[in-house]
Amino acid sequence: MKNILIKLKQHPKYDTVINWGKLISIIGSAQIIVQLIGFASGILIIRLLPVQEYAFYTLANTMLGTMTVLADGGIGTGVMAQGGKVWQDRQKMGVALATGLDLRKKFAIGSLAVSVPILFYLLVHNGASWITSILIALALIPAFYAALSDSLLEIVPKLNQTILPLQRNQVEVGVGRLVLLLITMFIFPFSFVAILAAGISRIWGNVGLRKIVYGMAAQNQEPDAEVSNEILSLVRRILPTSIYYCLSGQITIWLISIFGNTTSLAQLGALGRLSVILTVLSAVISTLIIPRFAKLAQDKYLLLKRFFQIMGLLIGLLSVVIFVVYLFPAPILWLLGDAYKGLPFELLLSIISSCIGLLSGIVFYLYSARGWAMSPVIMIGVNLLTIIVFASLLDLGSLRGVLYFNIGLGLVGLIQTSVFCIYNILVIKNKQHETAQSDSADL
Repeated sequence: MKNILIKLKQHPKYDTVINWGKLISIIGSAQIIVQLIGFASGILIIRLLPVQEYAFYTLANTMLGTMTVLADGGIGTGVMAQGGKVWQDRQKMGVALATGLDLRKKFAIGSLAVSVPILFYLLVHNGASWITSILIALALIPAFYAALSDSLLEIVPKLNQTILPLQRNQVEVGVGRLVLLLITMFIFPFSFVAILAAGISRIWGNVGLRKIVYGMAAQNQEPDAEVSNEILSLVRRILPTSIYYCLSGQITIWLISIFGNTTSLAQLGALGRLSVILTVLSAVISTLIIPRFAKLAQDKYLLLKRFFQIMGLLIGLLSVVIFVVYLFPAPILWLLGDAYKGLPFELLLSIISSCIGLLSGIVFYLYSARGWAMSPVIMIGVNLLTIIVFASLLDLGSLRGVLYFNIGLGLVGLIQTSVFCIYNILVIKNKQHETAQSDSADL
């Protein structure tokens, strides 16, 4: 036995495997805690909010995601791409971050102008009073304000792989939200209260996040015109795609809120809450894998190898998740309460849709981190054609019809992003393949 251990320790890959094991255990365990707290918060909201109020909550959260994507427009990807080049230079990293934050504030104005009127219309269309709609819109402001900065701030510790403080901050935010919900929701079971609790906890978390970030990046830097132009150059290529994904990614919510009813809308939102387990995988990939993929040498053999390794691992893990949901739908649905217990097949469809969406999103972030952007004309054209075809074939007023619709769109998106990423890797012209191989230790 001792001889076997000695041989293992002498293996050239031993230290790499051990280091990866430590990183994954840290991120994985912290994310499990974060997601368990988030899941508890979500279940608390589902059980305490009336069905109609939960429908309003689903609409508001969907719109928050839309507002955040529009306010970003590819800025986060640009900062990641710029940071991947200068992450070891504290001054330059601070400039890249300051430039990204400045651009996001400007984009936020346009995002609010577009999103708030749409949110009002959908809320009123689904039976919300004007007072309720105003309260929900106001409750979104803290969460939106926090979202403008937190995803950009996280880029710095991710590039530096300073994982533990970042994970601790996320746990604190989750605990803060759960505590606020426990204090308020039993007395005030309203959607705007649940939204406000999430926003306040995120703002509090941002205070701690800035302390972490500005230990690795210079603070109080002025936005740089050259860096801004480079980020905007990427934004111009990504923004149409981001806008499309912003709309198509939430299209099931929009469709069922227009053609369905508040019960179906609440059911769709509740089933989506159960896909929270997938965010553990997403968080591990975005924290550990994507920054390292961004820093890899411009070597097509190495990049292609890493791409297939990442996708193979993800497909295997997601297949296990789908199989478990298929075998045990009843105890999973029990968590949501009696109002949602008769949806075993819909739960399976929802999880499959979420898994496909996760895969497509990971591929998108992998190639975006390399500074690649798909032609919006081709991407949007193909997807619009797909929408027309599926919309003509499926009943978009029913929960099952909308879930089938989402699966179809997700598959088309996954194929598109994968083909584009592989193509961009294959067209790379290697200059020093041997030198690049030494960089493989970074991933």
